[in-house]
Amino acid sequence: MGADVLRIHFTPEDVGRVRIASEPDPLWETIFSVWRLRRPGPELIYGRWRDHALRTSRRDDLELLLPLVRGAYYPDFLTPAEGSQGLSAALEVIKSTPATRLREELEELVRHAGPKPSWMARLAEGESEMIQRLAGALQSQYESAIAPFWAEGRAHIEAERSRRARVLLDQGAEGLLDSFRPMMRWEPPVLEVDTPFDQTLHLDGRGLVLLPSFLSYGTPDALRDTTLPPVLVYPIEHDLTLNPGLRPADGASLAALIGKTRTSLLESLGDGRTTSELARRVGVSAASVSQHTAVLREARLIQTNRAGKAVVHTLTPLGEALLGDQP
Repeated sequence: MGADVLRIHFTPEDVGRVRIASEPDPLWETIFSVWRLRRPGPELIYGRWRDHALRTSRRDDLELLLPLVRGAYYPDFLTPAEGSQGLSAALEVIKSTPATRLREELEELVRHAGPKPSWMARLAEGESEMIQRLAGALQSQYESAIAPFWAEGRAHIEAERSRRARVLLDQGAEGLLDSFRPMMRWEPPVLEVDTPFDQTLHLDGRGLVLLPSFLSYGTPDALRDTTLPPVLVYPIEHDLTLNPGLRPADGASLAALIGKTRTSLLESLGDGRTTSELARRVGVSAASVSQHTAVLREARLIQTNRAGKAVVHTLTPLGEALLGDQP
């Protein structure tokens, strides 16, 4: 958990303008890829990606990028909102960043991260050659470390969006915001987020883009400049069944491990089922379903959320990994 908190203040209009991005942002993921080379994260989640990135990342690129991504603060100009339009559009925005903004954000970086390499002064002055080199390094790092995993990252994020969509349909936008506990805490009209820095952000009708990230881990990230389009980048709960090479469980072996009824319950969950729906599908009483789901929930194979008067059970990534390719 972060020691500091980002407090995002919503108006009623902002609550209705919350949306989840449909795919990863190429520049945020590129920046996180540089960070992951410093801080590997869990081997099960990032080990295969990091082995690839260590082999393919170019030293010349990292000599530019590592000094820019070395702590809790990295300049906002590296991750423009135009990333939602694709890498090329975002890089063009970076190339046109005003020198005053470059200077201010790089000075802020030095205050947080300490001494700067000599070339950073040229970048801070808006020297065209340095900006072109930076854009080239970002594109090269994306192509070597991100592009080979882009389809996999999109699959993870689509799974994340599907889980959140069920909550949005059943509980509305406020229920969606509340579903991110404990990483975020919705206390209307304020969303408190554990971050590496303390900050207050007033949306003032601009809405909020929730940006799920494949390579982010730990605490969410946000832009430091509160005048920029509001975005909250958060780490997804990785669906391990989407990782290539993971062996699915055998149905008979799974039943021997956790029992036929609990296996049937896992296989029947799909995108989420209520207790009564599971009882009908599996052919047991609602009381029996409640007993079995309590065990599965304790084992972190499912999660349970209230939707009005009903409760909805959904698979966790661990449950999906255990179930594998079963129906």
